[in-house]
Amino acid sequence: MNFLSPLFLLGALAVAGPVLFHLIRRTTRHRALFSSLMFLSPSPPRLTERSQFEHLLLLILRCLALGLLALGFARPFWRQASAPPAAAAAGRRVVILLDVSASMRRTGLWPQAQDRVASILRTVGPADQAAILTFGRRLTPLLSFEAWEAAPVSARTDLALRRVAAAAPGWEEAHLGDALISAAELLTDGAADRASSGPRQIYLISDLKAGAQLGGLPAYDWPKMVELALEPVKANHPTNAGIQLIAESPDADQQASPSVRVRVSNAADSTREQFQVGWALANGSGNRPAPTDIYVPPGQSRVVALPVPPGGGTGKIVLTGDQESFDNTLYVAVPQKQHWTVLYWGADQAGDVRGPRYFLERALPQNPHLAVTLSAASPDQPAPPADLAAAKLYFATGALSAAAADALRAELLRGKLMVLAPPSAAAAVTLARLLAVPTVGLTDAVPADYAMLGEIDFHHPLFSPFADPHYSDFTKIHIWKYRRLQLRGIAGARAVARFDRGDPAVVDIPVGQGRLIVFLTGWNPSDSQLAISSKFVPMVAALLDLAGGKTDATTQFTVGDALPAGFGADSSSPGLYATKAGAAFAVNLAASESRTEPRVADELERYGAPGIKRAPDPAQVKEQAARLLAADAEGRQKWWRWILGATFLVLLLESALAGWTARRVAPAASMGGISS
Repeated sequence: MNFLSPLFLLGALAVAGPVLFHLIRRTTRHRALFSSLMFLSPSPPRLTERSQFEHLLLLILRCLALGLLALGFARPFWRQASAPPAAAAAGRRVVILLDVSASMRRTGLWPQAQDRVASILRTVGPADQAAILTFGRRLTPLLSFEAWEAAPVSARTDLALRRVAAAAPGWEEAHLGDALISAAELLTDGAADRASSGPRQIYLISDLKAGAQLGGLPAYDWPKMVELALEPVKANHPTNAGIQLIAESPDADQQASPSVRVRVSNAADSTREQFQVGWALANGSGNRPAPTDIYVPPGQSRVVALPVPPGGGTGKIVLTGDQESFDNTLYVAVPQKQHWTVLYWGADQAGDVRGPRYFLERALPQNPHLAVTLSAASPDQPAPPADLAAAKLYFATGALSAAAADALRAELLRGKLMVLAPPSAAAAVTLARLLAVPTVGLTDAVPADYAMLGEIDFHHPLFSPFADPHYSDFTKIHIWKYRRLQLRGIAGARAVARFDRGDPAVVDIPVGQGRLIVFLTGWNPSDSQLAISSKFVPMVAALLDLAGGKTDATTQFTVGDALPAGFGADSSSPGLYATKAGAAFAVNLAASESRTEPRVADELERYGAPGIKRAPDPAQVKEQAARLLAADAEGRQKWWRWILGATFLVLLLESALAGWTARRVAPAASMGGISS
């Protein structure tokens, strides 16, 4: 027999009470009659006989009641009869989340992480299921539940350890929140519920740095049945500083004072604060500016401007004085200034402040990375073939000759982009020539007051810059007159914007591999207020992007970013790369990886993720399992009910016997007399 609460057995010592009460007597047992004692002083009786037990059966009943009461509170059970049911023997489902972000490259972290994986796997039993997932910017299965189940029981741990030994930290930033959510959903999906009813546990092996991205974890409803065990690893060196590039303002004069601004950030738990930052030498030789000394207290950052060395600003900037070097190199690719040409056909002159050309020239981007030149062509004759081929984009705001229209159609068929803003219904011939159709229905429309843009497709590249609700209001743009175009009969024509009266306002028409965008109202003040609104410049930039180029000339990317088509490389590791066209671009670490102070555990607790606790000791787990089995056996047997019932029966017998004994003694006491 075993006891769930054995300390209650100490209550059996209370049986000493009735024994003492039966031994201690204040009166004598024999009485004798005597005459009046009024002239004698009373004195206590003198016991001359040794104390003896009286009413032995009554004593036994009282002791038995106390013993049974203590036995019942101790909750006895028979272990032989408490074998757990089959459902209770279900194994655990364990997911090991292994951090492989860039910060795990610090000295001593990865060997510790591998040791933690081995330690956890030693606690996984034959009935348990285990999976190992690595995470950085994305989650990658290292060993799935299916692979674990398919392997022989004796070879599962070795298989897992081999795969962990073959893994290594990468260069991506840690998206911890997404990884935890994916692991929790892996443990709580329908297949997992059917496979096992045992505990579900996530072991997180990470440096738990402050820079880990928690993503949607604060708003996630964490499953109550999933336990999270934190397994933090600690680097050998506490000091870590990182370096990041700061984008220059578009108004910065790079020609007068070419420089690159960088930010040096020092982790909050660092023990150093003096560093140097400067350009790295090319192949160990060359003239480079001397490094710059910089003072950065722990938990703070400083910005320093480094002059661009002779030969350009494409190269490496290195931070020295830091104990950890994984984030001490910054790759810089200064974009070369690009020169684009836009061809324009129209009847207005360059200085005409009321013509569409005037506003178009001022909307074209001019910055240190891009210069766009507007070149006018004669509407009466085609532009030279070299100019047509070199131009990125075509604009026409008037009727074109047949030869000019045919030349532009040939460019459209080859994949170019053209914008046509017919000034009147007379331009219908030009539009029909560009589309190679007999005729198009184009008429003039003059609203009684003014028209506005109503329905707009913000998914179209022309209007996508205004998709945010803060910028999607076009009601302040009044349209004084426009052209009404019949879309029937034009193959593939799609109205991406309509006037408030339902007529098409902007139409996108595919022509071969290219596309023709028709503005059915001009942007000049006599047609509309579009050119003087805040929408016009972003729309022109969107047209240039749609024509095949990016006006921002992006050359800096973060590890894991999706690169544009034509770059011919990936962003899996930091470095300097070249596109297929030969342009340089740089890939660097995310700035969050330099924030290595361990704070994420506190943030998890603040966000209320349940079940956060340290990994339990295997001996404690075994002891807790034994207690649960004992409680289950005792709960099914419930011997305490029978023991308490027997206690009540004994107390009833004791009460009846005590009453019968008292009635026997009463006649003798009623006869009076004194004790002797």
